[in-house]
Amino acid sequence: MVTCFLKYVIDPYKLDEFEHYARLWMPLVNKFGGIHNGYFLPSEGANNIAMALFTFQTLSEYEEYRTRSLKDPECMSAFKYADDTRCIVS
Repeated sequence: MVTCFLKYVIDPYKLDEFEHYARLWMPLVNKFGGIHNGYFLPSEGANNIAMALFTFQTLSEYEEYRTRSLKDPECMSAFKYADDTRCIVS
């Protein structure tokens, strides 16, 4: 089992936009055979850090997800939403 950890620096004034982006990705990871374990959004402490965890059974399944997600229309739309709203700084 491979669990991926993502750390986002987000615009704290665009938390609603980031939450929308996060909700877009949860079913997309599942669509490609992964299990999305959820997002951790800012609440106490730093107000510009968010994290996500998702799991695939094998590294090769994760790599296939990465390749396929770059061509998938729904994934491309989610990427575009983040770009358009600029809710993710890095």
